[in-house]
Amino acid sequence: MLAALSLTTDLGMGQPPETMLRCCVLATRLAREIDLSETDVREVFLGSLVRHLGCTATAVIEAREHGGDELVSRAAAQLTDFGDPREMLALTLATGRGRGARRPLLVARAAFGDVVHGKEILTTVCDAASLLAGRLGFGRGVQECVEQQFERWDGKGPRGLAREDITLPARVSEVATQAVLWSAAGGHDRALAVVTQRSGGWFDPRVAEVFTRIGRELMRELDADDPWQSLLESEPAPVAYIGEPELDRVAQCFADMVDLKSPYTVGHSSEVARLAENAARVVGLDRKEAVVLRRAALLHDLGRVGVSSGIWEKRGTLTRSEREQVRMHPYHTERILACSVALEPLGRIAGLHHERLDGSGYHHGLSASAIPMPARLLAAADAFQTSTQARPHRPANTPERAADLLIAEAGAGRLDADCVRAVVEVAGQPRPLTRRDWPAGISAREVDVLRLLAAGLSNREIGAALSISRRTAEHHVQHIYAKIGHSTRAAAALFAMEHDLLQA
Repeated sequence: MLAALSLTTDLGMGQPPETMLRCCVLATRLAREIDLSETDVREVFLGSLVRHLGCTATAVIEAREHGGDELVSRAAAQLTDFGDPREMLALTLATGRGRGARRPLLVARAAFGDVVHGKEILTTVCDAASLLAGRLGFGRGVQECVEQQFERWDGKGPRGLAREDITLPARVSEVATQAVLWSAAGGHDRALAVVTQRSGGWFDPRVAEVFTRIGRELMRELDADDPWQSLLESEPAPVAYIGEPELDRVAQCFADMVDLKSPYTVGHSSEVARLAENAARVVGLDRKEAVVLRRAALLHDLGRVGVSSGIWEKRGTLTRSEREQVRMHPYHTERILACSVALEPLGRIAGLHHERLDGSGYHHGLSASAIPMPARLLAAADAFQTSTQARPHRPANTPERAADLLIAEAGAGRLDADCVRAVVEVAGQPRPLTRRDWPAGISAREVDVLRLLAAGLSNREIGAALSISRRTAEHHVQHIYAKIGHSTRAAAALFAMEHDLLQA
């Protein structure tokens, strides 16, 4: 299941499918060659597989600063030595990072080795990855492995950890990951040369020495084998299985990861799932069908990760090429879920959330008789919830206006009328009274601030929205960070989604 879902992070990092599978297999084999304990091997295995869980946390920032397409920029940046100003400058010039007035600033940062801003991005990514790994039920060792994924032997990483202060699984995972990326970019010889060159700087010399000695053989084996089968065979014993409650937890975790890609979509998937599941009961679906629908709804937007934030955040009209990329996101969702026996039934529903009864939807272009009831409910729930959230090109609609628009779509023959009525009905249900005991000891006022923080507002904008000063808003934000134990906006957004704090 995690192997299938790791394809989502491949999309988010601008890498080909199965990249993280290959990194996981190579890292695990390397760990065994170094004779790590089975506990450390397990942490290498899991930490490498979910390494890029935080890839959505800074997508918008990177897209805005790096030419509008963070996926292209990331693919190049992953090979760059961030401790070398020359490589940073080359990356900035080659990828066209920055637009207009910002480009000279980014070039200057790279030329003079000012990577403070870059470290903030890397720290945010690692913070989000660690939080999500914890929510998946992984122990502290795995969380540290992903939290320290960008740390360097020489101490030039985002948190400044050096040498043995960096957990050994993180050091092994980093060498294997870079080897896979460089092998794909320039072949095995190039990968071996890079590991040798960066030994003692970026990489732990001990890990690098073992890899340069046996890495060619390991990479040849990796090329010859099916990565899916190799991954299953590489998993340290005992093999981990999950039950029904854990499946819900995994789906919720990846839903929040996807929604973190944009401030406009924070909480989207969870709310769609709530609407769809409740509407399923109204139209008479049995409990099992409603549960499957809820899980499909949580995962319906996995494919959004593979479309640049520069497109999702665009305020103007999309070009034909941009529209085609958007239309591909249900396809990506469906194909990701199809790679797992447990998730494949969800993919048959999730991949249809933009289909319309008159055949005008995408990506299959199905018409009424080919669209099952669960998918019709998901389409209606997604359309309603999307309408009530702001988007770059329009403000949020009120629930009443969203209901009117949904009814109009049913009248035009695009959405199922029964499903629309069910969604509108459950959307009008009153929410529980505001709670008084908030998680982590945050106050009711801090909850108000947290909602705006998760929506991407600055301290000044939060102050204006709540009629308080910018300084007061900043104090609230710092108190929130202290109470949740993390100091990034992405972590605050994940906390809000995890504890269902986004809705008043």
